[in-house]
Amino acid sequence: MAVSSVWAQHAPVVKNSARAAKIDTINTQAKPENALLADNLSVSPESNIITGDGRKEYNHVPLAGEKSYFGEKNDYVNDFTRKYLELHYNTLGNVQSKSTTPFSVIDDVLEKKNLPKELKYLAVIESALNHNAVSSAGAVGPWQLMETTARMMGLSVNRHQDDRRDLYKSTTAATKYLELLYSQLNDWLLVIAAYNSGPVPVQRAIERTGSHNFWDIKEYLPRETQGHVLAFIATASIFENLSKFINLGSIPVDFKFGKEEEIPPVPKAVSAKPGVAAVQPPAAVTTVKKASYTDEEVTKMCMVRITVPLNLEIMAQEIGVDKNLLKRWNTDYDLFVYNAYPTPFYNLRIPKDKLDTYLQKKEAIAKKSKVFYEQN
Repeated sequence: MAVSSVWAQHAPVVKNSARAAKIDTINTQAKPENALLADNLSVSPESNIITGDGRKEYNHVPLAGEKSYFGEKNDYVNDFTRKYLELHYNTLGNVQSKSTTPFSVIDDVLEKKNLPKELKYLAVIESALNHNAVSSAGAVGPWQLMETTARMMGLSVNRHQDDRRDLYKSTTAATKYLELLYSQLNDWLLVIAAYNSGPVPVQRAIERTGSHNFWDIKEYLPRETQGHVLAFIATASIFENLSKFINLGSIPVDFKFGKEEEIPPVPKAVSAKPGVAAVQPPAAVTTVKKASYTDEEVTKMCMVRITVPLNLEIMAQEIGVDKNLLKRWNTDYDLFVYNAYPTPFYNLRIPKDKLDTYLQKKEAIAKKSKVFYEQN
């Protein structure tokens, strides 16, 4: 259950190669071999609701724009989804173009189990639907199952056969595991978190906060897991409600997140007379809400390339600058922090007159940031 920070061409990966783990998947980290179920979590009574036809009934998977679910985090989720599509539209488009058959297989399994159809997008962020994907930790297949988990879910894994690479068998196993996690957590965002980190970190975060709300426990989860859940929300929201914007590479500025019926149609090229090129829709349709800088700000900023996340509050304190300025100049920085950025580096904008101070203190900033992220 590993995910990579780089979308790529989805060629087969070399097993146990840290670099290879980043090639196939969308959001990849090394997943620990945690116990399948947390010892101290009991099965939630609410997870055992049975429908009239005898099947279990599950809560829905929340998507961007559901203010009733996300509350004060609604705008944050919408903005994250915008930035995610803008940064990953090429790979999202590649997955979309080859998804018909895989999604059909996965949908069939989900339908039989009465599970939400949106869960299929977990396989997208896990492997970009690549059955040959292998993480550095040894997770294999479209659902990035670890060997122990796969065997406990009924798959054969040996040197002659690895069912994790079989889409139907691995989907059956992955959904069985998702059902088990849901029976304990009763919330799909918590389930996605536990699928990524293992249930123990989620259990500890719940015990620490006394809450079963993802947003309440988020800061106590591994940073990679936080990003995994956000990437899932964004990917599911894009494929379910915003797929028409994938090829455009952005979401119109005036777009209002909501249900599919509220989404305005994207203007298509209008055919002129025979032999005359079609008239393209206005360029404004693809306008995105990008960070805007004044001419004065542009002259006062410079960029430093970083390959590991630095905490902006720590940096602001160390180099003597307003943290809100750093956040405004680097609006997509949170995607880099959560391993959802399309490149392994980030060009961080800082005030030009603080560059020397940064160069003098960058090692201290990096060390303090490492400690911060390890503790949060």
